[in-house]
Amino acid sequence: MIEKLEMFIAVAREEHFGRAAASLGITQPSLSSGIKQLEDQLGVQLIFRGSRFGGLTPEGKTALDWARRIVGDARQLKAEMRQTRHGLSGQLRMAVIPTALTWASHLATRFSAKHPKVRFQIQSRSSVEILSMLENLEIDVGLSYLDNEPLGRVSTASLYQENYMLICSQGSPFSNRSAVEWAELGDQKLCLLTSDMQNRRIIDRNFADHDIELAPVIEANSTVVLVSNVLRGDWLTILPEDLANFLIVGKPLSAIPIKGGRAGHHVGLVAPYSEPHTPTLAALLAEAKRMS
Repeated sequence: MIEKLEMFIAVAREEHFGRAAASLGITQPSLSSGIKQLEDQLGVQLIFRGSRFGGLTPEGKTALDWARRIVGDARQLKAEMRQTRHGLSGQLRMAVIPTALTWASHLATRFSAKHPKVRFQIQSRSSVEILSMLENLEIDVGLSYLDNEPLGRVSTASLYQENYMLICSQGSPFSNRSAVEWAELGDQKLCLLTSDMQNRRIIDRNFADHDIELAPVIEANSTVVLVSNVLRGDWLTILPEDLANFLIVGKPLSAIPIKGGRAGHHVGLVAPYSEPHTPTLAALLAEAKRMS
């Protein structure tokens, strides 16, 4: 039953039988057979389908919530039994907003030193993608904003509050300043994260408070691309403090605090709500609270 529920969750996530089968490492006929067996066991049709995926039936939408709960509980049971026998071990899958990747490294390094049998798989994703991946059981925990946009029913552990820095070349008129104001930057040559990134939406709101509407010539979903542009021309970019200081080390760049805007948002761990959490996830949340 658990295996068939995982197939159903994969189809609902991918909205395509071929992609769902590939994500599970099985053939499409095996997937289709598994879904049909699940429907027979439950006595309802879960998916509208003809030649392709046609969406979930009303019963399928209800079953999806149950499937996520049951599969999540089954994974938690396995994790607890493994912990009883081997201590904290296994893999933690974490998705992280791009601007918090340095903090993900701090946390993983510190946690691994205490629990060397736990392995981390870390990937960069937008805040919206992180919530979707948590819902679909694709990751165990996210590192994202906690207080800027709705999260739903989750467990959280704050790590830090964002402070924003202007990144410029050492030849820039701003490079020797102790601080700059948001209002000074509206007509500058900015390269910024793409608008699907929550960090960019926060930056836009700070400029909007000064009646500035941004239209940057260069947008990217990679902070490395942004800093590379600053290195190669008269571009400026804006990044959170910890990431900014990490990316400019050894480069002819300056990081200048930006003052006068809204209070920075809190960033931390986001996990599916559960009482209790798996031992490994509970330990990670506790470690984040100690680091805060």
